[in-house]
Amino acid sequence: MPAPIPTTIKLRKASRSLLLGYADGQEYVLPAEYLRVYSPSAEVRGHGKPVLQTGKQHVGLVGAEPAGRYALKLTFDDGHDSGLYTWDYLYELAVEQTSRWQAYLDQLQKAGASRDPHTSTVRLVP
Repeated sequence: MPAPIPTTIKLRKASRSLLLGYADGQEYVLPAEYLRVYSPSAEVRGHGKPVLQTGKQHVGLVGAEPAGRYALKLTFDDGHDSGLYTWDYLYELAVEQTSRWQAYLDQLQKAGASRDPHTSTVRLVP
């Protein structure tokens, strides 16, 4: 069964988020950083293995436009604008936000990486 299509889509530039509202009254606020690190683009999903996105803590959304009747194209202020967020994928991101975000934080920690674009980790090997 396909996911519902949002009845409300609001780009909130000040809070760097996207609000999705559905006919059943559910509303989800998806932060730009979360959407950016889970972009469906080849750059992020990689070719067989996803590429961990780092330093995206302060990324913002500058645009959201429909892509046909099945997706949304998001444009981020770091220049990223590839990848189409299908209605199904946006709904997955919305309802799985807590677990996906924790998985991302866990991946960053394991890699010794940071959300902060001004931080770089150097590993010293004895």
